[in-house]
Amino acid sequence: MATKRSNVQGRLNVGIRRDHVAIMKKSWGLTTKIADGTKTIETRWYKTRANPWDNIYPDDMVYFKDSGDPVTVRAKVSQVEQYEDLTPKRVIELLSIFAKKDGLGIDSGSIKKFHYLFQDKRYCIVIFLAQATRVEPFDIDKSGFGLQTAWLTVSDIDQIRTDSSISAKANLDFIATVRQDRNRP
Repeated sequence: MATKRSNVQGRLNVGIRRDHVAIMKKSWGLTTKIADGTKTIETRWYKTRANPWDNIYPDDMVYFKDSGDPVTVRAKVSQVEQYEDLTPKRVIELLSIFAKKDGLGIDSGSIKKFHYLFQDKRYCIVIFLAQATRVEPFDIDKSGFGLQTAWLTVSDIDQIRTDSSISAKANLDFIATVRQDRNRP
C-alpha cells in the first residue's frame, strides 16, 4: 500500500489548546538544539499509531526534557504532518527531507544510522516548532502515563508540574545556559 500523507490543520473544537511533554534521549543532545533554533522540527517514529498521532495541532505547546532531567525548553507547534504505511524506502526519503531541521545531521552516515533505527516504523509524525525558548527547569509527575512513555499530552502543563523545588544546582545550570545563549552571536 502506498504511503499516505495527511496534514493536520486543526481540531474540531477550535480554541482548545493542549500542552505536551516530549521526553528526549539525553545522549542525542537535541533539547539544546531546540533551544538554540538549530532543531526546528520534532519527529516521532512508531510501529503503531501512538500519542501524539491525531492529538497535536498548531498552537499547542510542547515542553521538552531530557530523560532523567527536568523540563528546560518550550516551543509552540506551527504545523503538523503525519505519514503512515511507511516502507524502508519511504523512511529514507523522509529522513533526507527532514534530517537537517530535525537536528539529526545531513551526512549520509547519519541518515544511514537513523534509517537503521527507523526502518521498521510504519508511522511518522513531523511537528514543526516555533518560538522555542528555555524555561526555568521544573519536574513533572508521569504517574498514570506509563514508565516507558516518551510523549505526554495534558490540557494544561500545571496538571503534571510538580511543586517540589528544583535543586540549586539545576537553577545555577539554567542561569549559566541562558547567559551562554545571550552571548552567542
